Amino acid sequence: MDIIEKIKKEGSRMKLSRFTIETYNSHIMDFFRFAKKDVSKVTKGDIRDYLNHLSDRKLSGNSMNVALASIKFMLRIQRKNWKIDTRYSRRPKAIPVFLTKTEIKKLLMAIQNKKHYLIVALLYSAGLRVSELINLKVKDLCISEGYGFVRHGKGNKDRIFIIARALRDEIDTWTHGADPESYVFSARNEMLSRKTVYVLVKYYSRLAGIRKNVHPHTLRHSFATHLVENNYQLETVQNVLGHESPQTTQVYIHAALPRFKIESPLDTIRETQAAYS
Repeated sequence: MDIIEKIKKEGSRMKLSRFTIETYNSHIMDFFRFAKKDVSKVTKGDIRDYLNHLSDRKLSGNSMNVALASIKFMLRIQRKNWKIDTRYSRRPKAIPVFLTKTEIKKLLMAIQNKKHYLIVALLYSAGLRVSELINLKVKDLCISEGYGFVRHGKGNKDRIFIIARALRDEIDTWTHGADPESYVFSARNEMLSRKTVYVLVKYYSRLAGIRKNVHPHTLRHSFATHLVENNYQLETVQNVLGHESPQTTQVYIHAALPRFKIESPLDTIRETQAAYS
């Protein structure tokens, strides 16, 4: 479909991330499957009907907004100046699921495969997103200095990530002699898929006996929460995660609060009762 190629070209020109372009195209293809029309014959009514269709499927506000952004991007490319002001509510920000430090130890101890171990350990120890990990190249690592570079991450931004001291020798051995342009982790010299990383994290979390719903992003949540528990400032955590806004990072403070030593007033009351009994 010509419009799909146009979205790829325009997205690349605007330096959108590959993931954003793929997401837009996925929604656009879904729209045309629904509308059953050529792009030149699409009307505002078709777009309204499609959005109502998605709403009937009980998609979240976030997903609806992404679908709408995809359609607006398509209209921009087609030079159709249609005003579509619909905005959908985001889901309330929930405290993210994270693993305790004990659970992280159990997870890592369950992994015997060296490559799988380094994938999981790096996701957690550096707080990387899956897209950042699978795009990581040997040339992006400064192992002896203890850091690496995320290139063209979320929002097409670069940032520095830390390489844990405990992993430096293992990563150095793993990448020794590799072509600097090669991926740190690959499958038959090709980039790993997101699904591969998702499946192996799921597999090893079950093997470790962890009952929580664990996926790769859970390790990033765990990294951030443990930094807060270790008394790092919000601004520091925001920077290492690559968050635009401190509000995005603030959720990890709430996640960490139950781990702080806070005494319930009920315990004090009962101690007082015991003194007078």
